[in-house]
Amino acid sequence: MARVMIVGSGWRFTSGISYYTCRLSNELSAEHEVAALLMRGLVPEQAYPGRARVGREVHSATDYLPEVDVYEGVDWSWGRSLLDGLRFLRDFRPDVVVFQWWTGAVLHTYRMLAAQARRLGARVVVEFHEVQDTGEIKVPLVRDYVRWGLPRLLDKCDGFVLHSDFDRDLLRSAYRLPGVPTVIVPHGPYDQHRPPAPTPRPGHEPVRLLFFGTIRPYKGLEDLVSAFDLIAAEEPDAYRLRVVGETWENWQLPLDLIRRSPHRELISLTNRYVDDKEVAAAFAGADVVVLPYRRSSSSGPLHIAMAAGLPTVVTGVGGLVEAAAGYAGVVHVPPADPVALAAGIRAAAKLKGRTFADARSWDDTRAAVRALLGELGIATPVRTGGAR
Repeated sequence: MARVMIVGSGWRFTSGISYYTCRLSNELSAEHEVAALLMRGLVPEQAYPGRARVGREVHSATDYLPEVDVYEGVDWSWGRSLLDGLRFLRDFRPDVVVFQWWTGAVLHTYRMLAAQARRLGARVVVEFHEVQDTGEIKVPLVRDYVRWGLPRLLDKCDGFVLHSDFDRDLLRSAYRLPGVPTVIVPHGPYDQHRPPAPTPRPGHEPVRLLFFGTIRPYKGLEDLVSAFDLIAAEEPDAYRLRVVGETWENWQLPLDLIRRSPHRELISLTNRYVDDKEVAAAFAGADVVVLPYRRSSSSGPLHIAMAAGLPTVVTGVGGLVEAAAGYAGVVHVPPADPVALAAGIRAAAKLKGRTFADARSWDDTRAAVRALLGELGIATPVRTGGAR
């Protein structure tokens, strides 16, 4: 079996990538020897949008299996944390190191770790979740730094993992990629948040809509509030809206619209980052999930919704159409169009009470990694009786 090291986000600055890094490490441990080298302090805390909850444990339902060796972790400021991380890398002696890419904050550390991995004879793979964070793109110095430094990391890569053709085309349009093996595999399911089986509800009760995730300009929550106002004006007793999410980039427009809504009493708002139990409860209490993004490469809330089997309204942007491909409970709508979004919500409401099979599987991820390792010349006999 191969010795695989996953490098990604730790739990101190918890985000969707923290969950993905953990799930990927655990799932690959079914077939390989796996270690996780985590980024601990991503940026100075005062610069982090979720600084009020840095270090707070929210992942009660999600953690690394005992079979996964974990180092948490390396800080942006390096010092002893980097020296210990390099020692962890050297002691594990991986055949391949898979770097999770989502933010320029880790670029300098990734370049250092990748150089050390190559010196040890390991293959270097980058798995892309997006080319660059939407908030970072708006900061000229950060944007230019990534555009300068990321090609220097990519030139050292032996392979890539992407989650959609959209991501591949976007990456190719932004950077000159080396001709190395590349696999495209959908994001694995986030079934760690799967709620318990819902209690049957009378058909005449209001349809409970859920928006879940960080509140940022590209998430389109303002479009959902406007769409909900349109629906509630015509059917005031038919729908309720719950919004659960932490504000980033000081994006106050959707919250202002909620406060000014003539149907404010029909909208509930939890404006913070919630823990695993609250995530499960939010989805257990939903009839329809609504994700009105204006752009996106992927979406953790979409994968939670599909794992829960819920009817889901999602805009046809970025990689989201591919992410939901094969999921019978999805209703696609155009972005930035409250009227079309309202129509999509009404269409999804007709699916209320039905549970749909998730179209995604971690088996696909393991098969894709297995194929990539084969292309890289790394033998991958499958472990039997592995941990899962």
